[in-house]
Amino acid sequence: MDKKKIIFIMNPISGTANKAGIPELVDRYLDKELFDYEIKVTEHAGHAAELANKAKNNNVQIVVAIGGDGTVNEVARSIVHSETALGIIPCGSGNGLARHLMIPMNIKKAIGIINKCEIRDLDYGIINGYPFFCTCGMGFDAFVSHKFAESGKRGPITYVENILLEGLSYEPETYEINVKGSSIKYKAFLISCANASQYGNNAYIAPQASMSDGLMDIVIMEPFDVLEAPQISIDMFNKTLDKNSKIKSFRCQQLQIHRSKPGFIHYDGDPVMTGENIEISLQEQGIKIIVNPEANRDLRKPNALQSAAAELFNEINIIRNDISKQGRRAQALSKVLQRKLNI
Repeated sequence: MDKKKIIFIMNPISGTANKAGIPELVDRYLDKELFDYEIKVTEHAGHAAELANKAKNNNVQIVVAIGGDGTVNEVARSIVHSETALGIIPCGSGNGLARHLMIPMNIKKAIGIINKCEIRDLDYGIINGYPFFCTCGMGFDAFVSHKFAESGKRGPITYVENILLEGLSYEPETYEINVKGSSIKYKAFLISCANASQYGNNAYIAPQASMSDGLMDIVIMEPFDVLEAPQISIDMFNKTLDKNSKIKSFRCQQLQIHRSKPGFIHYDGDPVMTGENIEISLQEQGIKIIVNPEANRDLRKPNALQSAAAELFNEINIIRNDISKQGRRAQALSKVLQRKLNI
């Protein structure tokens, strides 16, 4: 049996973890009876795309992205509609696509998935010419992606900081959404188009999304107040966001969105400024990806960030309830005082 040619493309600066030991782990745990391999290290922005495109043109069967969703996107968009398959060793700050596919965060186990080499044809999307594989969107999540990129720091703490700092003052926009000739206007906090189920860090924006159904899950989050925010966050981590009253969702293969002014959109978390008109479409079975053969067995456990977030939101709910009780008590006392003083 001929060995498969496989190239690993490693982004040394994605995420928060040091990747110096990864080449040794690849050499130790990759099945060399199945694969001939090389490791390439990116040297500048866009280099991963260049390396992946060259590998595709040289008929390399598998290209593995070692990094976060940005690196995965660079590699993946270079090999769509080809016979070259995408593999993922997740080393980013969110790892949305890898988590959706249930690829282990442990590097040794992720290499084990590559050794099994189960390849499937999956969907991907395009927003205004930019391919995305996990999610794209506009509104607050694109705004936060821009702030996150500006901050120069990586990791979920930076993301949460930006949400807390900016969320309460963010002004929702009005969007006109057109699907198959029918249009409707929404005032929305954000609109997300999901090919996969989550942003990353097990924050599920579209819990029912599938990469093999030929459809995107369109999620419209309506404006909400500060007391409603904790429940929305809890629902996102608990995979129940689609049940929240502030969420409107539907599925489609193509849509157009018009807004009143230019602004940011994001594709897999990368922000870009674009105009008033936004075109989004799904490309059915357009990319080959190595998947976890046991992905249908949901073995996920809450990660540390998820557990910490749940604790935080529980505390917020307790405080919110206390404030509500104190408010009712104050109102009752006020009425008593008014009666006693004959006001």
